[in-house]
Amino acid sequence: MKNIFIYTAILSGLIFSGCNDSFLDRYPKTSLTEQNAFTSYDNFKTFMWPCYNIFTNNTIGTSVGHRGQESHYLGDVYAGYLENKNVNGFNKYAFQTVGSVASGNGWDFSAFIRRTNLMLSHIDDSTMSPEEKDHWKAVGYFFHSYWYMELIDRFGDVPWVDKLLNENSEELQGKREPRKTVADKVLERLKWAEEHIGDFSAKDGPNTISQDCIRAALSRFALREATWRKYHEMGDYDAYLDECIRVSALLMDDYPTLYEGTDGQPAAGYGEMWTTEDLGKVPGIILYKEYAPNINATQLNYYEHTSAHWVEMNQATVDLYLMKNGKPITNGDSEYEGDRDMYSTFRNRDPRLYHTVIPPYKIKEGKGEYPTWSYTGNLADREYIDIMGANTTCSNPGVGMKRLPAQNWSASIVPEIPRLGTGSFISCRSGYYVWKNYDSWENNPALNTADKPIFKIEEVLLNYAEAMWEKGEFDQTVANQTINKLRKRAGVAEMQVDEIDGNFDTERGKYYPKGNTEGVKVDPVLWEIRRERIVELMGEGFGFYDVRRWRMAPWFINKTAKGLWMKKADLPADMKLLNEETGTADPSGTMTEGYVFLFNNPIVEGKGWLDKYYLYQIPTNEILLNPNLAPNNPGWD
Repeated sequence: MKNIFIYTAILSGLIFSGCNDSFLDRYPKTSLTEQNAFTSYDNFKTFMWPCYNIFTNNTIGTSVGHRGQESHYLGDVYAGYLENKNVNGFNKYAFQTVGSVASGNGWDFSAFIRRTNLMLSHIDDSTMSPEEKDHWKAVGYFFHSYWYMELIDRFGDVPWVDKLLNENSEELQGKREPRKTVADKVLERLKWAEEHIGDFSAKDGPNTISQDCIRAALSRFALREATWRKYHEMGDYDAYLDECIRVSALLMDDYPTLYEGTDGQPAAGYGEMWTTEDLGKVPGIILYKEYAPNINATQLNYYEHTSAHWVEMNQATVDLYLMKNGKPITNGDSEYEGDRDMYSTFRNRDPRLYHTVIPPYKIKEGKGEYPTWSYTGNLADREYIDIMGANTTCSNPGVGMKRLPAQNWSASIVPEIPRLGTGSFISCRSGYYVWKNYDSWENNPALNTADKPIFKIEEVLLNYAEAMWEKGEFDQTVANQTINKLRKRAGVAEMQVDEIDGNFDTERGKYYPKGNTEGVKVDPVLWEIRRERIVELMGEGFGFYDVRRWRMAPWFINKTAKGLWMKKADLPADMKLLNEETGTADPSGTMTEGYVFLFNNPIVEGKGWLDKYYLYQIPTNEILLNPNLAPNNPGWD
C-alpha cells in the first residue's frame, strides 16, 4: 500500500511549512494554527507525516534518496569501499581535502527536532485517549532519537534540545553536553517508545513507525554506540551491547524468514531487495520507502543505466568477497583462480558480488530494438550471461530483474563488460560498475517505483552477531542463527567457527588504537563477522559509520585505489596502468599489463586519514552565534 511516504512529499510543503525553514519562524495566521491544529488523532498524524522525510534526508548515510550516488552509496564511497569513477573523484578523506565549513555539515536542530518538540508540547492538551497520547509521544521520541543518532555520530558532544524553543530561550546559548549523556537520553527515549507505542496500524497505515521499527533503530544505535565507546576508549559500553542483543533477539524471533526472491538467480532475494516494486510482500522487511508512478517516482534505477552514474568498486573491495566455498581468496583452500582477467576474478565468488557489480561478458552487438543480439561463439563470453539469466524482452519482465547483457536508459545494448572509460553509459574506470539499483523493468525515470528497504532483518542479524562477539558469546550456534542464514540464501558455504584462526585470512584488516599508527590485526573471527557485514550491506551507506566506530578508517582509506588487471593494449588512450612500487601511474609507460590506475597512493603523497575525521567539524557560524559551543572537535580549531 503506497500511502504514507507518498503523501509526505506533498504535505511537507503544505502543512505548517514555516516550521521547517528557520529555528525561530512563527506560523502563518491562517485558519489552521498552532492553537487549533493539535486536537484529534488525525491532526497529529497529518502533522507528523513530513518526518518520514528523515529516511530520504541525504545527511544520513543510509538515506534512500533521489539518486544512490548522492545518498546510500556515498557512505561507502567515504569508507573507501567504493569509488567515484571521475579522474578528480579521489576520496576526500584519503587526500585531506575536507575543508572547513561555515554552515551545514549536518548541524541541524530546526527540522526534525523542532517539529517533534512542537508536536510533543501539544499532546497533553489534545482530546486523544491516554493510549493515543502515548502512541504519538512514542512516535515523536522515535524521530527525535533517529536524528540525534546522526548528530551524535557526527559531532560527539551536542546540545540536548527536548522542548520547543523561542527567541528568549536560554538553551539557544547552551553548551554541548557530553556524548555519553546525550546517548543515554536517546537510549532511554527509544526504550520508552518501544514499551508505549500502540498498535494503530489501522489508523496510521501498514508501513509506518511501529514497535518493530523502534527495535530496529535500537539495535542499530546500541551496537554503534557500544563499539564507538569501546574502540575510542570511552568505556561504559556493556549496557549498550546488552540492549543490542535483547532487541535484536526479539526481532529475530518475529522475522525468522529471509526473502529468497522470485527470479531464479543466485542470491536472488539479496538482489531483489532493491529492485522489487512492493516490499510490503517481502519477508524480513520492517520498514521501507514506497514509490509510486507519476507521484513520487525515483531515479535510482534510471541513473544506473546512464553515463551520469559514477559509482564503481575498487579491486581491494572486490578482494574482500569470499569464494562460494566460504574461504577468502588469500586462503590456500579457496580455489581462487586469480585476478588476471575479470572472468577468473568473478568465478565461483560469493554471488552477492554479481548483484552489486556487473559481471563480465561479451556479445555481438545487434541492431534495432532490443533484444536483437547474439553470442560471440566463445563459451567464456557467455558464462555470466547464463548465470544471471539472459534477457528476453525490454518490457516489464518481472520483479527484481538483473539480466545480462546490460542496457542503457533507452534499452540499447551494452556489448561487453568490463567497459572502461568515463564518458559512455554503463562505463567506469575500475571495470567494476556498481548496479545495486539496476533492473530491466524501470527504464522510464517517471516510472522508477521499486521500493527501498529502510529497516530489514538482515542488518539485525549482523548487529546481533557482532554484539555477541563483543560480549564473548559468539559461537557456532550464533553463527548458524545469523551469518549462516545470510550465506545460505547467497549460496555460500557456511561459516565454521572452529576453522577460523590466524591463518584463515592472513591479509585481514587492522584497527588503530589511539596513538598507534602501525595498527593491530583484527581478531580472525571478528574479521569474518565484519566481512559479512560489509558484503551483505554493501552500497547501503553503512560503511563510513562502521569504519569510524571500529577505528579502522586508515586500513580502508589509506590504500592505492586500483581497478582490475588489464593489458595496456586494451586500455583507452586516456587511462594508465598502476606502478605498484611508486603508487602512481606507470611513470615510464613501459608496462605491458597491470592493475588499472585510479588515484595515487595517498601516503606516498604525504596525505592519508587524519584522526580529526572521526568526528565532524562544528560549523564556524554556529560557534559565532553561540560561543558556548566552543571548543570545536579535536583538530578542527
